[in-house]
Amino acid sequence: MSTVSVDQTIPDCTLPATSDKSLSLSDFRGGPLVLYFYPKASTPGCTQEGQDFRDLYPEFQALGANILGASRDGVKAQQNFKNKYEFPFELLSDKDETLCKLFDVIKEKNMYGRKVMGIERSTFLIDADGVLRREWRGVKVKGHAQEVLEAVKAL
Repeated sequence: MSTVSVDQTIPDCTLPATSDKSLSLSDFRGGPLVLYFYPKASTPGCTQEGQDFRDLYPEFQALGANILGASRDGVKAQQNFKNKYEFPFELLSDKDETLCKLFDVIKEKNMYGRKVMGIERSTFLIDADGVLRREWRGVKVKGHAQEVLEAVKAL
């Protein structure tokens, strides 16, 4: 499977999700989709990012946009994360890294002096027709959700 590129239609992919669902990217055609990848549920940066998207969710919805979060955590960890912070959007469990590989977000990282492979915090904006329009890689959490919201407004 090749990776996605801006201005290309993304291939469909189905993954287990929170709320006892299995979701496909194609389920969100017809409106913009914000797909954000985070390294690990319930860690400080990932929690803040999720809360920022949660807090702006009504504004995204007003534009017809959906949000999906994704990490390599299992469904149970994702569901606990969603419940604890009252995220109004679903979280995908990508334990086998299918979606991570499609979007090329698995990168070598330095954790406490040793090299590990993990998710590079990244966000992708997919238009109503399933075409990738914007990507943010190596995301810094502060102000990011607002920047993504502005990009959705510009679609």
